[in-house]
Amino acid sequence: MKDGDGPSHSSPYASYSGRRQYLEDIAAARATVGARAPQVDELPVFYNHPGFIGPNADNLRTALAEAGSDAAVAFTAHSIPTAMPSSSEYVPQLMETARLVAERAAAPDWRLVYQSRSGPPGEPWLEPDIGDHLRALAGAGIERVVVAPIGFISDHMEVLYDLDVEARATAEGLGLTFIRAPTVGTDPRFVAMIRQLVQEKLDPLDGSAPTPATQDRR
Repeated sequence: MKDGDGPSHSSPYASYSGRRQYLEDIAAARATVGARAPQVDELPVFYNHPGFIGPNADNLRTALAEAGSDAAVAFTAHSIPTAMPSSSEYVPQLMETARLVAERAAAPDWRLVYQSRSGPPGEPWLEPDIGDHLRALAGAGIERVVVAPIGFISDHMEVLYDLDVEARATAEGLGLTFIRAPTVGTDPRFVAMIRQLVQEKLDPLDGSAPTPATQDRR
């Protein structure tokens, strides 16, 4: 299992399985190929970059307009074994993203939850799971929930199945109105951010001001 949703440079957050493990695998592959292997580098994490926060906030604001301002907000990210977060800033960075997005979208009632758990059933992973959280919301009398997958950058199969199929079915069975905010996808601000980070990586001495994402490369 590797959290995030693609190569190491596409993960907004620092974690072993979302970034460093990819780099280790790439290094092993390059060693096998030898001198002909292309150079592969990583971009800094961008969990707090305006090009990531802005589109997520706008998507959440639109979803809240559909669901109603009193809807609960559940930010989701890929769960990982509880032993992993101690070696990275994965959880604090997720919390900061959630805080920034909620603040910009004027969403005071929110919770960071997790999805896509895998591995041995007895191994502890980050919680609460999105399904358990939906059941808790229904038990508390909440009628509407907006789910925003800030842990991912595109609406790929994992997001579509875990949220739009499984979580939605759970919500509907509980009588919860379920609205899912999209990921940043191809939002022009996000694409421009990626281009900017690539340029900074290629030419770090070009004199441009550092972006928020350059503050933490773990």
